[in-house]
Amino acid sequence: MKALLLHFEDETLEAGRLARAAGLECAVIERHRFPDDELRLRLPERLPGRVVVYRSLHRPNEKLLELLLVARTAGRLGAEHLTLVAPYMAYMRQDVAFRSGEAVSQRIVGEFLAGLFDGVVTVDPHLHRVNTLAEAVPVPHAIALSGAPLLADIVAQVRPGAVLLGPDAESAQWVAAAAARHGFAHAVCTKVRHGDRDVDILLPEGLDVSGRAVVLLDDVVSSGHTLAGATRLLRAAGAASVDVAVTHALFAGDALAQLEAAGVGQVWSTDCIAHPSNAVSVAPLLAEALRQIGIA
Repeated sequence: MKALLLHFEDETLEAGRLARAAGLECAVIERHRFPDDELRLRLPERLPGRVVVYRSLHRPNEKLLELLLVARTAGRLGAEHLTLVAPYMAYMRQDVAFRSGEAVSQRIVGEFLAGLFDGVVTVDPHLHRVNTLAEAVPVPHAIALSGAPLLADIVAQVRPGAVLLGPDAESAQWVAAAAARHGFAHAVCTKVRHGDRDVDILLPEGLDVSGRAVVLLDDVVSSGHTLAGATRLLRAAGAASVDVAVTHALFAGDALAQLEAAGVGQVWSTDCIAHPSNAVSVAPLLAEALRQIGIA
């Protein structure tokens, strides 16, 4: 029996794209919420030896419980090898305790997932002081893909000759990968964070954007404050246009409206998180990763 892809109803479109790209059958996990907020999940009665679970982990807290219930049930129904495809991986930011008593969420969540799955596939995980996904999620098959080259293809089509700019030092890896794809000029800003919604941005010293198209590229947009601040500086410096290309379109609260108010023109994102700005699908990348580990 071929591997089966399990997914929840709210990700039917994204899971379907992956199933078609990987040549997998897929089935929905039935989900019922009781009045007291507890969940009842129901999987297919019989499962093959290899099962892929698709769940992007934005708004992650309840989803992590779902994965616990799914993984333990799948094992009892015949699954011997479980692979999690989580295009967005949550709780990767905090890899150290910055103050005494803080939970190191990356280590805790990574070990939790490693206790449930044999493989994990994700896209542009937000790793800081960790070099590989396997260090954060210690499973036999830990694969981190990147949406940056796919976003670079869109920029090349719509804004040829643009300057790619990262909002902070952490974005340098994605900006460099995207720039190399098409030979874009690129640089990164300096960011000083004072709080979740309080940041100072400095443009790269000596960068001349007067009359140039600039594309801000990053792995994730959450509050939007960092990119909005960078956009205002770029507009003041004479940039002809400022657009945003991002792998993970979280856009919490009024983030998108903030970007538009700051002067952002277009926003392009991958479908790691479903959003109206989605411009490219990562399904082919995910399918190739599954083939690498012998699933598809």
